[in-house]
Amino acid sequence: MNKKVKTIGIVSIFIFVLNVYIIVHNNPLADQTQELLKKIVSCVILDIIYFFFIKYYDKMVILPVELYQNRKLIWKLARSDFKTRYAGSYLGIFWAFVQPIVTIVVYWFVFQIGLRSGDVGDTPFVLWLVAGLIPWFFFSEALGGGTGAMLEYNYLVKKVVFKISILPIIKIISALFVHLFFVAFAILLFACYRSEPDLYTLQVFYYTFCLFVFVLGLCYITCSVVVFFRDLSQIISIILQIGIWATPIMWSLPMLPEKYHFIFKLNPLTYIVDGYRMAFIYKAWFWERFYSTAYFWIVTLATFVFGAVIFKRLKIHFADML
Repeated sequence: MNKKVKTIGIVSIFIFVLNVYIIVHNNPLADQTQELLKKIVSCVILDIIYFFFIKYYDKMVILPVELYQNRKLIWKLARSDFKTRYAGSYLGIFWAFVQPIVTIVVYWFVFQIGLRSGDVGDTPFVLWLVAGLIPWFFFSEALGGGTGAMLEYNYLVKKVVFKISILPIIKIISALFVHLFFVAFAILLFACYRSEPDLYTLQVFYYTFCLFVFVLGLCYITCSVVVFFRDLSQIISIILQIGIWATPIMWSLPMLPEKYHFIFKLNPLTYIVDGYRMAFIYKAWFWERFYSTAYFWIVTLATFVFGAVIFKRLKIHFADML
């Protein structure tokens, strides 16, 4: 049995088990009509992803394989990218941490001092705010860097022997270094407020992994398109400016009528932001949010599949356009 058949077999079993689990899962407290609708939509989308996986197997699998085979080079280039980003400035990489901290302080001052926003439940507003902003900082920096990876490293794109598929993940890992610092900063900040880290806090790394995979798939789409349509970088900047307010970071879903919750939950970043707060504040496991978790991974897998196919199809034209 060749490797392709074996891989497809394993994925088929996994998809089948996941479909069965979605069907048999039941929340007696939820509206049963909505539950049925969620099950149907989840299974249909999951099966569509499976169909595209089978159809574009060769184009999809080659991408993770290349990333794994070049993992040492990726790590080396990511560290180099992080160091050289602030080369020439007096404070060096210190600037990577200054802007997010200043942003947090500004938002805290505006909302709590200026607008007199009170604590969120029993949680001080600054802690609630930090837990939501940290994943957003990572997402925005990783998406911006990953989108422009081909343009920034155009001299590598033109090299025939260089695996250009590793360029977006280099920028994402570079952003991850700063993110991990802020995760540690958040843990310390919560500890200062007598909220010591526990097993729930470890879920932060699960949600970081979720965000990493999602933004990686997204970057394979954007970095492919931006080579042909340079205005995409500016469009993404505008989307990020809107996105920070369209995501429940400075506000929470209960502030809105319940009938609108579904719309905002379609945003995958809502799952991530809520997840960080679940880990730091509300102390709940990610599997307790079954449909939210299933939806996020379905969207993430679909994004990665689409990104892999687009990247594979367009990369042969990159050198000509740069």
